[in-house]
Amino acid sequence: MYKFLFLVWCMSALVFVAKAQKPDTVVSKTKADSLNAKRDSINNARKYVPPITKGKVYHPDSTHSPHKALIRSAIIPGWGQLYNHRWWKVPFIYAGIGLLGDAIVYNQHYYKIFLKEAQLREKGLTDGLLPEYAQVSTADIINAQDGYRRNRDLCILATLGAWGIQMIDAYVDAKFIQRFTMDNDLSFKIKPGFINQPSYAFNGLGNYYPAVTVTFTLR
Repeated sequence: MYKFLFLVWCMSALVFVAKAQKPDTVVSKTKADSLNAKRDSINNARKYVPPITKGKVYHPDSTHSPHKALIRSAIIPGWGQLYNHRWWKVPFIYAGIGLLGDAIVYNQHYYKIFLKEAQLREKGLTDGLLPEYAQVSTADIINAQDGYRRNRDLCILATLGAWGIQMIDAYVDAKFIQRFTMDNDLSFKIKPGFINQPSYAFNGLGNYYPAVTVTFTLR
């Protein structure tokens, strides 16, 4: 009798436990979610269209003529630079040409003096000779004459070269203005400052030493 009741009680407990258990929906939901997520990612990857980014449009100055810049620089030095709106180059151009012109005048002045001195000595005339060159030999007078003439000619060639260089500069600068846009996307700033010395470089002058800082800016 007791064995039968014990058997019934065990069977009833098994039935109760079986009813109390719930299906593992977490696992099934997780698998379903992962599959849906994969499908969504595949669909999104197929439907995704990258945004179209337009680069900066450059508008060259087609009205700016390199030929005009060249002709103006040939007529008057620096005129082509003013035409290109590079007025800061003009002082350098005139400073260089002015120094060469002064050298031409200087060498021409002494060339004429020594030329006259050499001609008078060659003719055997004493009237008109400069007393400061009385102790100088005729050979040295002729060498000085040739030296000043050579220096004058070199200064004339250098002046013509400087004139031609500023013409080329105006032409090339106008070419860049015509083909490219001169904007402010790239800039730089220079300012003085101090830099801290490393620990092994400390000395009696202090822990800092002057420096120049150059900062480039890209926009």
